[in-house]
Amino acid sequence: MAASPKTLTVRQFFGRKGLLSEWHPGYEYREGQVRMAEAVESALAEKKHLIVEAGTGTGKTLAYLVPAILSRQRVLISTGTKNLQEQIYFKDIPALRAALGVPFTATYMKGRANYLCLHRLDQIVSHDVFLPMIREWASGTETGDRAELTELPEDLPFWSEVSATAETCLGAECPRYEDCFVTRMRRRAAESDLVVVNHHLLCADAAVRQSAYGEVIPACANAILDEAHQLEDVATQYFGMSFSNYRVEELARDIERLQGLGEVAARDPSPRPLDKLRDASRAFFTALAFAHRSDQRLRSEERIRATGASLAETQDAAADLTAALDAVESTLVSFGGRASRGRGESGGDESDSRSRAADAGPPDQLAEQIAALARRARELRDELRFLLRADDPEYVYFVEFRGRGIFLRASPIDVSKIVRELLLDRVRATVLTSATLTVDGTFEYVRERLGIHGAEELRLPSEFDFSRQAILYLPRRMPDPRSPDFAMAAGREVIEILRRSKGRAFVLFTSYAMLRDVQAIAELALDYPIFAQGTAPRSQLLRQFRQTPHAVLFATSSFWQGVDVVGEALSCVIIDKLPFASPGDPITAARIDAIRARGGEPFDEYQVPLAILTLQQGLGRLIRHRRDRGVLAVLDPRLRTKAYGRRFIESLPPAPVVHELARIDRFLDN
Repeated sequence: MAASPKTLTVRQFFGRKGLLSEWHPGYEYREGQVRMAEAVESALAEKKHLIVEAGTGTGKTLAYLVPAILSRQRVLISTGTKNLQEQIYFKDIPALRAALGVPFTATYMKGRANYLCLHRLDQIVSHDVFLPMIREWASGTETGDRAELTELPEDLPFWSEVSATAETCLGAECPRYEDCFVTRMRRRAAESDLVVVNHHLLCADAAVRQSAYGEVIPACANAILDEAHQLEDVATQYFGMSFSNYRVEELARDIERLQGLGEVAARDPSPRPLDKLRDASRAFFTALAFAHRSDQRLRSEERIRATGASLAETQDAAADLTAALDAVESTLVSFGGRASRGRGESGGDESDSRSRAADAGPPDQLAEQIAALARRARELRDELRFLLRADDPEYVYFVEFRGRGIFLRASPIDVSKIVRELLLDRVRATVLTSATLTVDGTFEYVRERLGIHGAEELRLPSEFDFSRQAILYLPRRMPDPRSPDFAMAAGREVIEILRRSKGRAFVLFTSYAMLRDVQAIAELALDYPIFAQGTAPRSQLLRQFRQTPHAVLFATSSFWQGVDVVGEALSCVIIDKLPFASPGDPITAARIDAIRARGGEPFDEYQVPLAILTLQQGLGRLIRHRRDRGVLAVLDPRLRTKAYGRRFIESLPPAPVVHELARIDRFLDN
């Protein structure tokens, strides 16, 4: 007799003759999946924390979703990537709803910036060619999710002017609060059994909770964090502070939309506050760039550590910018006071009133909007002053150049206490899982980096037979990766490997410079279609790769994880160098300094473990199914020549190691 939904256990569901095998004819029993599901079931029932490394092929996603559903509790599911988040919500949850026969509800939540802000759309006056399309879509969409606008470019700058950012949100005082897509999303989530988010939203939400303003994720007593190896990087990004030319310009644009400041300035013979703000902003960020760039050539992305001495070079420009922000705030406060007393008392006539944004609303709503803008100006000024002091030893200060953006940032050097207090300690039960969480056979590294105390551990090996499904190619003779000869030697190896694999490969690099050098060499010798990161959006490149026979993709860090290509389309993964984080990166350098200051050995304790986990992720792109076969190749000779190379080798999939190109031929021809 089949178990009723109320008494169904995970073993009854996943068992050899369980409910899943009856529902899915292609189901393959996996003992590791059952062990993980039972461990998650126990953690949720007994309100305890659990760390699980589930090797590829374990089926970890279902192994935590099924006990989460059967627990009949609200569970927050957070993923490292939107790809997995979408897979869970649009594929796995509907399948489990049919298979389990258990009624449950689920909500899919993205960060605020993914949603349309109706209030900002009401206010906007623009000649952007995409505005009519967005207005038409806004009148019919149920979710307001920008992903529905498939006709729009992925990197559309205009979207930032109408998106629902926390910084621009008026909260319950907004005239469109009840219609707001973020409000609706939060209410759905508050009534759901499963709330599916990603780490970026999770950390952003926890960060704004510190100020008790703008959070969107409802309280959940239980959390499951998949792809937990990414959590430190994401937390570093969100639990810091950032001041940019984009934020200043966005504030100026939003003030202009109300046009109230323009009315005041029209009667003031002195230069307009917004003109002063924009001039001061340009002067400050120009001074910041000159003080921190090692050279003045434009680069797509660069981080340079900021010091008290380097920031002192911007002192005069910074003083002008803080004064301009003060002036903008004062003008807004003054005008807001008049607006709160009513339009009739503001000193303007009917034409003045019409010159405000068409949908600004009655005086009290207008006053709230002006107050929110004044608050933003004040927060920007205070954040700039904090960043310019650069005196908090728990933060690393740096300047980042990204496209046309210049960012002055402060990031926490150690996020373990922050993650523990703001994420882990706020729930009764937490499950952290990934295919790559252990180094040297233990969870010690991830425990220390994330502040995990008192959690139970479970380590499950991969379900794949790497001795049969893969080989690991390590060339015998390669120059040192720091040698100028390395790019040419790597190019020759890549060409020879790709000829044997007939394309069908990812070639993953640790830098854009090496990617470009090797790509130039390979394109002269190969006829296979070659796609390169940076030439098209990530999703488009993956789609082209999957659809193009014998394709090759040259890519860097963002393709090392969270990418699945099943089958013969991907039969080879080549990695140029061991993925050590650059010691020149300000965050990495600060963490190295902190470990050394407490008497530790940063290379063994931090740099090698981090590189091992990254390498595991990169090579993990190859074997995604029991029927997959392929070649793993690492061109870095340090795997063989350095003492620490043994730690890397022991962490890699247990595939036979070969050193001759002929062995690749024999393996692929077999």
